[in-house]
Amino acid sequence: MADNNSMEKAGNSFKTNTNTNTNIGFKNCPKPAGMLAVLFTLALLVQSAYGRIHHHRFVVKSSSYTRLCSTKKILTVNGKFPGPTLRASRGDSLIIQFHNKAEYNITLHWHGVRQPRNPWSDGAEYINQCPIRPGKKFTYKVPLTTEEGTVWWHAHSGWARATVHGMIIVYPKPGTGYPFPKPYAEVPIILGEWWKKNVMDIPGNANKTGGEPILSDAYTINGQPGDLYPCSKQETFRMNVKHGETYLLRIVSAIMDENIFFSIAQHKLTLVGTDGFYTKPFQTNYIMITPGQSMDVLLEADQPSSRLYYMAARAYSSAFGAGFDKTTATGILQYGREYEHSSSPVFPRLPPYNSTQASTEFSRRLRSLTSREHPIDVPLKVDTHVFLTVSVNLIDCRGSPCKGPFGKRFSASMNNVSFVPPSVNILQAYYHHIHGVFEGNFPRNPPLKFDYTGKNLPDNLLTPDFGTRALVLEYNASVELILQGTNVLASDNHPIHLHGYGFYVVGWGFGNFDPEKAPLGYNLVDPPQETTVGIPNNGWVAVRFRADNPGQGLVVALPFGEASKLGNEYSFISEKWSHSSN
Repeated sequence: MADNNSMEKAGNSFKTNTNTNTNIGFKNCPKPAGMLAVLFTLALLVQSAYGRIHHHRFVVKSSSYTRLCSTKKILTVNGKFPGPTLRASRGDSLIIQFHNKAEYNITLHWHGVRQPRNPWSDGAEYINQCPIRPGKKFTYKVPLTTEEGTVWWHAHSGWARATVHGMIIVYPKPGTGYPFPKPYAEVPIILGEWWKKNVMDIPGNANKTGGEPILSDAYTINGQPGDLYPCSKQETFRMNVKHGETYLLRIVSAIMDENIFFSIAQHKLTLVGTDGFYTKPFQTNYIMITPGQSMDVLLEADQPSSRLYYMAARAYSSAFGAGFDKTTATGILQYGREYEHSSSPVFPRLPPYNSTQASTEFSRRLRSLTSREHPIDVPLKVDTHVFLTVSVNLIDCRGSPCKGPFGKRFSASMNNVSFVPPSVNILQAYYHHIHGVFEGNFPRNPPLKFDYTGKNLPDNLLTPDFGTRALVLEYNASVELILQGTNVLASDNHPIHLHGYGFYVVGWGFGNFDPEKAPLGYNLVDPPQETTVGIPNNGWVAVRFRADNPGQGLVVALPFGEASKLGNEYSFISEKWSHSSN
């Protein structure tokens, strides 16, 4: 691992796009200068002095998969669902040779990977890069600098993420270890969903009809629905354990929208990490995980080996009247590999679907580890305050009235601005000074103050403004971001992901954020560090971070899987790009 000065030099070199094949998206995307490939080669030479470089080849293509008694084509990477697991150590780099053999435009995002001064490989469609067109290739260079634990990768184009995703496991750098006893083995667990219909058609059909996107037909554990679904029992995921040993469960939620309760019958779970950051360990009967989050959990195999034990995952949803998949995915924990158990598996006691109490009790226990080896740096002084409202909206349909409320269709907004994708990605436009692509006037506060979580809100709040706007932040500024859920049209839990940064969740609560009282209850000592957080139904979250990653910054929300189609995302840019990279 490099020292700070060396890593700073490597980070500066990562600043420019080095792909020689840049004809990846719309024909008016600018091509970077050829000398940039030399700059990145030098960066890799610096990086390789401190860590390994891992090369992978990703081919996105359609593959046939059978679930729930029927076979269909889905998008996959290298024919796998879920996709390949990438393993590396902190300080290493990943080089992904990506070939799009699908019929859709695709980008890949490295979720939870900070990528300092390397925004060109973040993979946010229309923000960091133009989409990679069918038949085209792209090379992603992903440095693993601060992450340690479980993060993941996924498509960042439409709903391709539902099947194009996989795990990234980042081990401690050589010569160091875990801040807990080394486990006997690790077990990757990806929570996902399955639709009988073509998932790529779902957002477009929802936009055409004005109705909500259709619900999934099943949840999955490592791609399998489990015993409780038809035609699924033989392929149920099985976790084989040895009695008396401790296992590290690496859990990722690739669920598109719903928070999930997860538990294993009669086995205690000990949470030790979230989103690539270590936490103070605490024991629990269940976890509650938000779409996009990852968690590291220890499990002791200490129960009678004569029994079978279900692991189970089902939704937590507190939104009144909102539809959600009410099914339950299962896997089986068994002691030994032989299947000789005559009795049925024991089922865990999952919290009820709408148990806000269970969700709250779990979330309030999250704390950063704050050890000498893993310190934190919470900004105590705030330079920039940003207040974002997150809302569901309605807009007119094209042509005849649609199936949404009042004959309209659903949209979404932040501070009443609904994102319009540009034809040139925002990062290229900013770096090359291309005018007319975006405006740097995204509002730092709601344009209209109102009772955000009140009932019977006025109809004029339902219609958002439209634009391609970015918020420009001063380089190295300490930022406090208030994420406020609203009851405009309907309230819900809103998963939020911040690209290029880990943030500290210093506070959260229900109702409207009170700028006088809420900060008095902030945790500035050991707040959890995350890259994805859920805004509670009719509530708020306060996060802090330092804008020290030039060119990076995208807030994606509501719902996590539908953001680019509903319009609820916005970009921010850490300013002084040229000053910080000279």
